[in-house]
Amino acid sequence: MKTCKEMAKVWNVSVRTVTSLCRSGKIPGAIKFERTWQIPDDATKPEDGRVTSGKYIKKYTTEKKKLPIGISDYIRAQEDYYYVDKTLLIKEFLDSKPLVSLFTRPRRFGKTLNMDMLRVFFEISKEDTRHYFYDKEIWKCGKYYQDHQGKYPVIFLTFKDVKFDTWEMTLDKMRRLLQAEYGRHSELLESNAIQKYEKDYFLKILENKATEVDLTFSLENLSRMLTEHYHQAPIIIIDEYDTPIQEGYSKDFYDEIINFMRNFFSGAFKDNKYLSYGFLTGILRIAQESIFSGLNNLTVNTIMDEEYDQYFGFTSEEVRKMLEYYNVLDEEVELQSWYDGYLFGNVEIYNPWSVINYIYKGCLPQAYWVNTGRNEILEDVLQVATDDIIEKLHDLLMKQRVVARIDQNVVYRSLLEEPANVYNLLLMAGYLKIVTKQLQMDGSYLCEIAIPNREIMTVYKSEILSYFLQRGTIMQTTANKIAESLYVMDFKKLQIALKEYIDKSISYHDYSAEGFYHGLVLGLIALMDNQYKIRSNRESGDGRYDICLFPRIRKYPGIIMELKWEKGLDEEKLQKLAERALYQIDEMRYDIEMKEEADTFIKLGIAFSGKKIKVVSKL
Repeated sequence: MKTCKEMAKVWNVSVRTVTSLCRSGKIPGAIKFERTWQIPDDATKPEDGRVTSGKYIKKYTTEKKKLPIGISDYIRAQEDYYYVDKTLLIKEFLDSKPLVSLFTRPRRFGKTLNMDMLRVFFEISKEDTRHYFYDKEIWKCGKYYQDHQGKYPVIFLTFKDVKFDTWEMTLDKMRRLLQAEYGRHSELLESNAIQKYEKDYFLKILENKATEVDLTFSLENLSRMLTEHYHQAPIIIIDEYDTPIQEGYSKDFYDEIINFMRNFFSGAFKDNKYLSYGFLTGILRIAQESIFSGLNNLTVNTIMDEEYDQYFGFTSEEVRKMLEYYNVLDEEVELQSWYDGYLFGNVEIYNPWSVINYIYKGCLPQAYWVNTGRNEILEDVLQVATDDIIEKLHDLLMKQRVVARIDQNVVYRSLLEEPANVYNLLLMAGYLKIVTKQLQMDGSYLCEIAIPNREIMTVYKSEILSYFLQRGTIMQTTANKIAESLYVMDFKKLQIALKEYIDKSISYHDYSAEGFYHGLVLGLIALMDNQYKIRSNRESGDGRYDICLFPRIRKYPGIIMELKWEKGLDEEKLQKLAERALYQIDEMRYDIEMKEEADTFIKLGIAFSGKKIKVVSKL
C-alpha cells in the first residue's frame, strides 16, 4: 500500500489530486487509515485524472525502485529505494525493554540504517511520522506498539566518520557532532522549562566554545533538558561507538579517547534518571575497558546471540524476494556462494552491502565489501601471530575448519598481549563464521570457525594473509612468478622469484625461525588453490611433511616441499641443507599420501639462511 504522497510521485500529479480521487471513491481498493489514505501498489493512474465506469483506462507501469547503495537515512531508504523491512526489531525491543542495548555487528551490515529507523519511529516530531510505518511489519503488530511511535525525544549521534590521526582532531570532530545534535533540539532555547544556566551551557555547545570537560557532560545535560521540556525522558542512540576507540588504538591516543568515553558514556547511561532507553552499535564489544564501568543495566547482543539475529544483514528469504523483484532469481546460487554463509545467532545471513552492489552491477560477482574499509588493528595483531596462528590461518584459506576459543570480552589492549584474540577480532569483524559452538564454564565459546564465502576468501587472500607475509600487501607479480615456475617445473625460476621477494620485502628482523619461512611460502603459493589442494604439517609415512600440493586434476604433478632454515650459512652449506631437506622426504616416506592422489610428483628441498635461498628438486 502507498500513501497519497507516494502515489503522487508515481503518477506525477499533486498530492491534492490523489487525495481528491480517494475521497470521491474513484480509486478501487483505497482505504483511509486514521487520517491517511492507503492506496494499492498496483493502482493505475486515471487518464486525465478521471475514472470511467469504475474501471482503469490503462495499466500503469513503473520502473523498479533504485537500490539503496550507501543510504542510511530511513525515511529516504523506505520512500525512494528498495527497502528490506527490519521494523520488527522495534517489536522485539519493546517486548523486552532493556534499558541500554549494545548491538555488535560487522561494518556495512545495516547498523546505522536500523538506528535511524529507531530514531524516526520513537522521536517526537512536528511532522506526523506515522505514515512512514503504516505499510511496515511493526504497524501490523497492533496498538500497543503503535502507541510508542513519536512519543520520545531522541538524541542521535553516529561516530562512523570519526577517523582522525590525533586526539585533538578527534575531539574537534566530536565537538562538531554534538554541536549539530544540540542544533537539532534548538527549541530548548525558547523553553520556559529550561533554566538560564542550562541555556548558557547549551549555547556553549552550539557556538563551538565547549571545553573537553563540557563535552563529557553533554549527553547527560541534554537528556535532562529534554526531559524538563517534554516531560518525557529521551532515548539516546550512539551509532558505531567504537570507531574513535579503534582509531585511538592504532594512532596512539588510546588513553585519551578511553578517558573521554568513560565520562561521556557514564553521564549518558549510568544512573541517568533522564533516560528512557539507550542504544549503541559497534563492531566489537569492549566490556572491560571501563568505558561502561558499573553499567550493570547494559544488555549486549553479538553475532553469537539469538536475540535480534535476523535484523542486521539479509536473510535468505529477504534475498530471494529481492532477486525476484529485480528479475534475477537465476543468479541465486552464484550470489549465495559469494555473499552468504554468516551465522548470526541461529539465522543464516547474507552480507547486505555486497548483495545490493551485486544486483546493482548487473550480477557481477566481486569483493564489494573489502572496498568499504578495513580494521587497521588487524595489522598490529597479525604482526605478533604465532606459528600456530599462521598455520590455522592457512588452513582457513584452504577451506578447512579450525577450532578456536572465542571470548566476547575483547579488550583492545589484550590483542597484542594475547595473539590468539585474532580469532575474536576476525569473527566479530566479519572475516570468519561460526560453524559450531559450545559454551564453556567461563562464558567463552569453543567454536569451529571457517571462512564464510567466496568474497571473504578473496579478501582473505589479498588482505589478511598479506599482513603476516610482509607487513603490507603481497607482491602480486612475485606470487604469479612462483605459481608459474611451479606449473612449468622451472625450479631455477622458482629460486629466483623467492629470492627476489625476500630481497625486496623482508626485513632482516623478520627471518628468525623456520616458521616464518613456512608461513611465507604458504602465502605465496595460495594463488594455486584452484589447481591444487594445499596441505601443511600433515602426517604421512614416518613423519610430518612441511607442505604438499595435491593436484585437483591428475594431469598436474603433485609437489612435496620440505623447508630448512639455519643462521649464517655460506652457499656451500646452504646447498647441503637443501639436499638434506630433499633427502628427508625420501627417508621419512612423506610421499605415501601423495602416491594415492597424483600419477607424478616433484620433491623440493628448500633451504633458507637470512636472505639466502637454495632450491633442489627430484622427480
